[in-house]
This record gives sequence, structure tokens and C-alpha cells, in this order.
Amino acid sequence: MTVSNYLLLTPGPLTTSNTVKKAMLFDSCTWDDDYNLDVVQSIRQQLVSLATTQTGYSSVLLQGSGSYAVEAVLGGAIGSQDKILIISNGAYGARMVEMAQRMGLQHTVYACDEVMLPDIEKIEQRLQQDSQITHIAMVHCETTTGILNPIEKVARLALRYHKCYIVDAMSSFGGIPMDIAALNIDFLISSANKCIQGVPGFAFVIARTEELEKCEGRSRSLSLDLHAQWRCMEDFQGKWRFTSPTHTVLAFAQALQELAQEGGIAARYQRYQRNQLKLVAGMKALGFNTLLEDALHSPIITAFYSPKTTDYQFKTFYLRLKSQGFVIYPGKVSQRDCFRIGNIGEVYENDITALLIAIENAIDWENKDEK
Repeated sequence: MTVSNYLLLTPGPLTTSNTVKKAMLFDSCTWDDDYNLDVVQSIRQQLVSLATTQTGYSSVLLQGSGSYAVEAVLGGAIGSQDKILIISNGAYGARMVEMAQRMGLQHTVYACDEVMLPDIEKIEQRLQQDSQITHIAMVHCETTTGILNPIEKVARLALRYHKCYIVDAMSSFGGIPMDIAALNIDFLISSANKCIQGVPGFAFVIARTEELEKCEGRSRSLSLDLHAQWRCMEDFQGKWRFTSPTHTVLAFAQALQELAQEGGIAARYQRYQRNQLKLVAGMKALGFNTLLEDALHSPIITAFYSPKTTDYQFKTFYLRLKSQGFVIYPGKVSQRDCFRIGNIGEVYENDITALLIAIENAIDWENKDEK
């Protein structure tokens, strides 16, 4: 069976509304004031407003996926005399470590098992033992497993020990309430195609203005120069240094309107929570076990152990669900056989109900040849 439009149950790209898709049907000029002043600048202001009610913060948009923005922040925020502590319990924390290695940044790593929360006492010990550490970086929602990391507790350490705090909130910003001023976050990084429910094409950084100013001249890259991109947008009223992803930006502007119409981040968080709770309850009823304990789950994505039946293959399972209109994610954890199902995007409880019926059909292994 061929399905013309799939429900994407992934951590992004994700299913978007028809109105977000339609917003991309308009062609914009990157030099036009209607685009830069009315669209780009409005987006930048709205992002800061979503992040905090406090002053002293700004935002900068950057072409590319979320990883581009993470690399831009690390390359701009970490000076030659600085040293960063990277907290890692999954693939995206490990990606930050690789970026630091590639750029030759002074860094140290606190790593723990993918199914465990970082140990706050051990992190504090690192800070006490290594006075050269100037920055701390961690992932909020580590979609490797779906775990939600304790950014609040690490924020308190960053404040106590006077460290610059960088948070990869790629899969959580817009879907989980937070105040970056209250959390003492200096750089928050996210992407257009996550919880704000836009489409892929650019990422963004919301940062303390004084920290952005310190990034001048530090970048190891021309195109990923965070300070230069920020200054261009500041000085030229929303202008991008290089070709802007105009259609993606228009879709994002529409997505921000729809976030407000839904009731803001708090309302979206509640919807995502309902989706995730319904998904887990339904999967357990079908005999699936979650990788994480319930207390560690985020409302973004959930990892499930693969069935132990001898004839299970993820590819077959994936294709059977796809034929019914649902796309899920393979596992990303290194030592455990899992798959993942996201519930963010334009996804509602009735979609989860339909998915569970599709999964029940897909796991009917004994009768698979008759179907």
C-alpha cells in the first residue's frame, strides 16, 4: 500500500500543520524589508520572549540543522584560554565532544550511561578539582533515549562556580516550559523543526547579550561565526550574512503563530505529555517495555525494547507501520536493542490511538504471511 502523507513520529523533522506547509508557497527576497523587518526580526523577538521575560538576551538565527548552531556556539563561546566541561549521556552529548575535539578546544568530559541521569555530586567534584573549567555544556532532552536531563541542578552549579552555561535544548525548547534567566543559561540552542513545529532549514541561539559580545573574533569558521551572524542581524535589521532559507523562515513564523494560538508552551507541553503517557500505556498493554524508568521520560520521544521474538526485524516492523501511514525511528543507544517513537509535532491523542492499532497489526508475526 502506498501512503501519500505519513505521520512522522520522530524527534524532528516532524509532522507539521497544513498552514505551516502553505506558508512556504510564497517566495521572498532576502533583501526585502517586508521579509527582514517584518518576519525575521519578529521571529527573533518572539524567541526571546518565549525564553524569558528578563532583559539582556538576544537571539540569532543560523542556516543549517541544530548541530550547526551547537558547533557555532562552541566555536564562538570557548576562547583559547577557556576550557569546557561537557556532560554526556547520549549521542548528542558525544557529538559536542567530537566538535570540541575537531576544533581543538580545551575540554573535559563527564560521561555516564545512556539510561542514567548525570550525577550532580560528581559534576561538582569536577568543578572543584579543575579550576581551569570556564564553561559547562549539556543536552536537555537527550533523544538518544528520551531522557530529560537535570538542567536546573547543573544551572545551580554553574551559578555557584561562576561558569558560562550552554544548553542544547534542541528537542525541548517550545515544548517544555523554561525560563533561561531563572536557569542562568547563557546560550540556549534549538532548531526550527522541533517543538515549535516548523520545517528544517535553520537553527537558533538565544543568548545573554554580553556573552554574545565576547564571541567576537573567536570563531574557527567563516559560515559558523555566531558573533558575525548576530551582528549582521542586529546592524542590518534582520539581514542574514549569507543566503537566508526564506521558505523555512516563513513556515517558522506561521508555526510561532500557531504555538500562541494553542495556548503557548505550557499548553503544548500538556499535549505532548498526554501523547506520551497514552503511548507508553498502550505499548505496555501490547507487551512492549520501555528502555527508561517512567520517572526519567521526557514528553518528547520514548525508547522501547525490541520484541524478543526470533522473527522480529526492525526494518520489517518499520515498513509495516509505514504502509499504514506511520513513520517511527530506529534505536540510537549503543548497547541495547531498541526503537523509538516520538509524539511531538502536529500529533494528537487520536493519532496515538491509531498508531497503537497499527502496531498491534504489525506485530502479528504468526499471521504475517497471510496479510
